[in-house]
Amino acid sequence: MIPPIYPLCLASPPVLLAFGATPTRVYPFGLIEGAPGWPYAVWQTVSGSPENYLAQRPDVDALTTQVDVYAKNEESLIQAAKALRDAFEPRGYITRWGSQMLDPETKLLRLSFDVDWLVPR
Repeated sequence: MIPPIYPLCLASPPVLLAFGATPTRVYPFGLIEGAPGWPYAVWQTVSGSPENYLAQRPDVDALTTQVDVYAKNEESLIQAAKALRDAFEPRGYITRWGSQMLDPETKLLRLSFDVDWLVPR
């Protein structure tokens, strides 16, 4: 139901280096309070379903999350996105590399990607 994004971020030294340790600037549901500092990432589940069986309750959920990384410059954006990619790939699958753009609302560079997860219940 919830992908293991935050535990994977806390267990990854490169993610902590890129996004800070206290707090780690990786926010669920796009919820950011105040000025977060840079770079930062937001994530949200965009689709999912339980693995249904005839003889038993589901034991795993299949989820897709969208991750958006924001930074002031290209170097820190790419470093931060690579750190997240490397932290997530042992447990999930990158299924889409999305847009790289100047976000019109934040005026920051943004890189988007999707991760598919199989999350045991």
